[in-house]
Amino acid sequence: MNVIIIEDEKPAARRLGRMLDELGIKVNTMLHSVEESLNWFQNNEHPDLIFLDIQLSDGLSFEIFEEIDVNSAIIFTTAYDEYALKAFKLNSIDYLLKPIDEDELKVAVEKYKNQQPKESDLQVNIDDIRRLLINPIDRKYKKRITIKIGQHIKIIHIDEIECFYSENKATYIHTKGNRNYLIDHSLEHWQDQLDPEHFFRVNRTYIVHINAIKDIISYTNSRLKLILHTYDEAEIIVSRERVKEFKKWIDR
Repeated sequence: MNVIIIEDEKPAARRLGRMLDELGIKVNTMLHSVEESLNWFQNNEHPDLIFLDIQLSDGLSFEIFEEIDVNSAIIFTTAYDEYALKAFKLNSIDYLLKPIDEDELKVAVEKYKNQQPKESDLQVNIDDIRRLLINPIDRKYKKRITIKIGQHIKIIHIDEIECFYSENKATYIHTKGNRNYLIDHSLEHWQDQLDPEHFFRVNRTYIVHINAIKDIISYTNSRLKLILHTYDEAEIIVSRERVKEFKKWIDR
């Protein structure tokens, strides 16, 4: 198991490392600031589990997740309880208040382990695979979206959409006609409804249509910047973790 600690107080980080070692968990890396963490995530394989303090020396650790798509599980370790709600919107397993209690830490670690798939859950029935190969299931994707505008219902064909994006906890679409519309559900919901041949989730905030891409520009930290035909309200950056998959997608 690959485990890291992000904690600006080095004595606290070392104490937590010793407590985890007693639980049979080896900490691979200790990071101490937002900047150091961003650099590390951009150049290393992401861990299975992060023990994360919230208030770091150069800002809140939430800033890390605004820049990097991190899919690791997180156990928060902090002296402040006012960030609990925001923390649980991430991949949070538990929220431990300092000074960390050994028993509470053990419970949090067990909670993480219990959420991991068992080997038996990963076993595949060869007969099920054979049936799927003989009788493939045609996945149906969204072809149009209906939007209520006042007393009217507008129908928008899926190919008219340049991108889906989230802003201020709401989800929008931007169309070829250079219009924005508020829609129901999250980006996670729409990602499952859209044909992956045509749409790609480039980061936590944007899903783009292949035909909407006007230009692709090399960007800092091995990322890519996308220019769409009409959307220009904010920069669209392909996160570093998604660049390789993105390049495969556009080469299909």
